[in-house]
Amino acid sequence: MSADLKERSSLTLPQASLLELTYHFGKAGHYYYKIARAEDDRPVEANRVRKSIGAETSFAQDLSDISQMLQELEQIAQIVEQRLEQQETRGRTLTLKVKFSDYQQLTRSKTMLAPISELSTIFEIAKALFESIDLENRSIRLLGIFLSNLDNAKQTQVIQLPYFKMQASYFSVGVARRRHRVV
Repeated sequence: MSADLKERSSLTLPQASLLELTYHFGKAGHYYYKIARAEDDRPVEANRVRKSIGAETSFAQDLSDISQMLQELEQIAQIVEQRLEQQETRGRTLTLKVKFSDYQQLTRSKTMLAPISELSTIFEIAKALFESIDLENRSIRLLGIFLSNLDNAKQTQVIQLPYFKMQASYFSVGVARRRHRVV
């Protein structure tokens, strides 16, 4: 590899010629040439499979009263139930997340045979997991409930940002004009 190429950084890569990059990097040189110029023809995968749904709350004041902790846990369970309902899904594994005032964090999980989504069941399981934790008179900074092993009809979600929709429609009009020679 030549000394001048070794001294180059990613900031100067766009100034390198295609010939120079393919000489030094072989087939990968063509890829580097295009990427350095923000050219990427690979398709964008906009679909994703949701793996969990949950909610957590960080408290402005650390909680030290157990009844207050359970009240907060029930409110978090309500949020989780609403999110499950919105996504038309249920989960089999419930995970409770607890962060103490010293930032030590622990999680407890339970997997059920059948998927759950009802508030009473979510709260009951979260409460049982919470009560299994030895608090040792420590205060709590954060509580969270998450459901995973989701069982849903809507497995994939297409995420399309408005900007790209506008760009796509603009591109389609441009292609139609070129095809039909409309000026």
